[in-house]
Amino acid sequence: MRMTKVLYHYINGQRVEGNSRRYGDVFNPANGEISARVPLASADETANAVEAAAAAFPAWRDTPALRRSRILFRFKELLDQHLDELAELVSAEHGKVLSDARGSVIRGLEVVEFACGAPHLLKGEFSENVGRDVDSHSVRQALGVCAGITPFNFPAMVPMWMFPLAIVCGNTFILKVSEKVPSTSLRLAELLTEAGLPDGVMNVVNGGKHAVDALLTHPNVAAVSFVGSTPVAQYIHRTASEHGKRVQALGGAKNHMVVMPDADLEQAVDALMGAAYGSAGERCMAISVAVVVGDEVADALIARLAPRVASLKVGPASQPDAEMGPLITDAHRQKVKAYVDQGVQEGADLVVDGRDLKVGGHEQGFFLGGCLFDQVTTEMRIYQEEIFGPVLCVLRAADFETALEMVNTHEYGNGTAIFTRDGDTARSFASRVQVGMVGINIPIPVPMAFHSFGGWKHSLFGDMHVHGMEGIRFYSKLKTITSRWPTGIRAGADFHMPTMK
Repeated sequence: MRMTKVLYHYINGQRVEGNSRRYGDVFNPANGEISARVPLASADETANAVEAAAAAFPAWRDTPALRRSRILFRFKELLDQHLDELAELVSAEHGKVLSDARGSVIRGLEVVEFACGAPHLLKGEFSENVGRDVDSHSVRQALGVCAGITPFNFPAMVPMWMFPLAIVCGNTFILKVSEKVPSTSLRLAELLTEAGLPDGVMNVVNGGKHAVDALLTHPNVAAVSFVGSTPVAQYIHRTASEHGKRVQALGGAKNHMVVMPDADLEQAVDALMGAAYGSAGERCMAISVAVVVGDEVADALIARLAPRVASLKVGPASQPDAEMGPLITDAHRQKVKAYVDQGVQEGADLVVDGRDLKVGGHEQGFFLGGCLFDQVTTEMRIYQEEIFGPVLCVLRAADFETALEMVNTHEYGNGTAIFTRDGDTARSFASRVQVGMVGINIPIPVPMAFHSFGGWKHSLFGDMHVHGMEGIRFYSKLKTITSRWPTGIRAGADFHMPTMK
């Protein structure tokens, strides 16, 4: 009988066995088998991690930014050395194909590279003689203990959107990773220790709502970052804000790609295949809606798209030519299938039906084939709600203005794209669309690490986006100092608002 591996928390620089007596099952989505059990932290165990981070904070805050960045440089080198290992961990627990897993680790690594520039990024400003013998300067200082709550779909990338910037700004950090994919983040924490990060600066706890609520309400947690669904993002934002914390909570998405009549259809089809079905649609920047302007263009797009979707190579990460892996759990697969059922009931045309897909040798895996709907309308649930699976909905618009209105009136505003050869149309779209991230002939406009990531409307709760300079601002607070040194001249007491007049 094969023994199931039991995982751990990572607190104060060492592995810690859970004592809550509650465990979650970690699955291999490709075969449906339980690969590990993960302890689910109690409120008390989570508080222990907060205490460790709080104890480590003063010394880490006072460590020069240059020394903090040097540790991240060593961490970056270790990420390069362990890239294949980390990609395999991501694939084993999430199910995404290895090329996609590897790419996601690299995108996280790019945030580490950006964070290594902390000595420059944290520079303040100085003004001499703002008044007679008076100087002013500003500095950015650490907040304290910060927490990150991350989703299952990017076990490496999304945590690395958060903790590298938090710790290089002088904060300590607690990562509450998704209990479905714990191994990658635990390994990242161990590599940080190997890079020389002091104990307690980075901690990882596994768990569900008990652990989350403990972080949201603990008085020693200064800031909370979250990526996940909109209902949970709203709860995180409301609860943490009520307890006086700084919050950035990224929610769900329903990303539209507008295809204009002048678009290169072959390019558009390639873009939709990767953006809709890559990572089995389990990413917040997936294109799940194509808005095609003109019936003739829509017919031509469907004619090209349908055979590509039907012939998707679906299989486990170990299959070298696999283009799409399984979904994360059987429960999620059933949820996505239920959405497809709903779309059929609502009258949409299911052009490609992947519900009954079976992968040879992996019949118990959580696989679902690509699904393609045509003739979808804005009243349908499959259009209104985030499905988070390999399902693409095609809507038809009479003209550009109608297509733009569809995007702007949807409750989500995470990412969008337009495919066109016309610069005037592209510029108008980019200017007028009510969405946080826009691609022009680019289907997944995820900003590079030195820019910032975040949506609008019900896709973001809080004022600051993640990584880039927005991330630096989120994980630090501004202090401005105005000073005068004795000069032998006394100006007397002032009883009015100081001015430079």
